[in-house]
Amino acid sequence: MSTVKEIESAITQLSVEEMQAIRDWLDEFIEDQLEVSDEFKGKIARAKQEIADGIHSRVRQSDSGQ
Repeated sequence: MSTVKEIESAITQLSVEEMQAIRDWLDEFIEDQLEVSDEFKGKIARAKQEIADGIHSRVRQSDSGQ
């Protein structure tokens, strides 16, 4: 049996709370493994500068249009 299959089998034996704890841990772990591209970093820097300069080119509106 593969490790993944063993893990899947073990997870089915957990309580809902334990499964949620594993899901939360996996979400955090996977997020920590992601790398932010230089392009995305540049967009963040430009947006921060626009905000600092008082330029707000995009404003989200609520679904009600207000």
